[in-house]
Amino acid sequence: MKTLFSFILIFGSACHFVLAQSASEKQAVIRPGELWPDSEGVHINAHGGGILFYEGVYYWFGEHKTAGRMGNRAMVGVGCYSSTDLVNWKNEGVVLTVDAEGSGSDIEKGSVIERPKVIFNEKTGKFVMWFHLELKSQGYDAARTALAVSDSPTGPYVFEKSLRPNPKTWPLNFDSSWKEKTITEHALESWSDEWKKEVAEGLFIRRDFESGQMARDMTLYVDEDGKAYHIFSSEENLTLHIAELTDDYLDFTGKWAVIEPAGHNEAPAVFKQDGKYYLITSGCTGWDPNAARSFAADDLFGPWTALGNPALGEGAELTFDSQSTFIVPVQGKKDAFIFMADRWRPQNAIDGRYVWLPIKMKDGRPILEWMEEWDLSYFD
Repeated sequence: MKTLFSFILIFGSACHFVLAQSASEKQAVIRPGELWPDSEGVHINAHGGGILFYEGVYYWFGEHKTAGRMGNRAMVGVGCYSSTDLVNWKNEGVVLTVDAEGSGSDIEKGSVIERPKVIFNEKTGKFVMWFHLELKSQGYDAARTALAVSDSPTGPYVFEKSLRPNPKTWPLNFDSSWKEKTITEHALESWSDEWKKEVAEGLFIRRDFESGQMARDMTLYVDEDGKAYHIFSSEENLTLHIAELTDDYLDFTGKWAVIEPAGHNEAPAVFKQDGKYYLITSGCTGWDPNAARSFAADDLFGPWTALGNPALGEGAELTFDSQSTFIVPVQGKKDAFIFMADRWRPQNAIDGRYVWLPIKMKDGRPILEWMEEWDLSYFD
């Protein structure tokens, strides 16, 4: 009876996403937080995602979720959708498939694959995907970043490796006197002022110096000169790291810096306007939403200046019940950027929704305001 009930529950949940909308009916607006049907009328399944623009087409990559609490594990892989208008999306299928259960692969079925991002390398002609990876049955202890590569934006992507970045290298903005400290993480009371000071002065960087730094929530950014950067939550989610990638985007150069040490930031999303870099992050409250943070810098390696919560109005204290994942530059429109975020549904992962809002600048800081629906004419 329990098996039958479980089947009915999962089947009913799946049916919930086969929408009544005709597959040929096109959408005209973005409705944040609502079901977002693809061209076949099925809710888009690309969570924690990012956007690649290539040859006139936007490609949306994200975590392919399944029904129920187990749906946050990687049971299928990474999905991809394509669009020419950022509103109507075609399902391009699963472009990175997990390996079989029992294979022992880093991306074995049941591992955790989060926040996949894809960038195109003009020198090599390769499409390069990096994502946060947790090994199967290890909870969130592995804290690795992982690489997959393809010859086509829609895959298939071939898994190459997973690792912890920047072993045996110090960040650029690290005082030389901190390198020789011997204090350990267990020597101080967690969250005390003294402990926070030691975290800011490299407590966990020294701990992970030999093995490489932890890497969880992440994004990628390609600057105007073609240099690519990997930004990720590290040091037990206490500090963001920004690391330069090699020219082929397949590894780390060893040039990296810390952002907001001991600030407890995750979910980084970055954009550039008028020569200045802007970063939107969240705090760390698990699947629950919190108030977003924003920062600005003249150089990606910092220093970064805190600008406060970019969200305004009702719901701002929880970022409109969402968490940042990426910022989309709108092609053909000057200074047009979309804040891309997720509403997580941990009890039924496939029911996660998307909150996309236009970013506007006011007094040198990015601003987010709730809109029930909107379209790209907003930027006109």
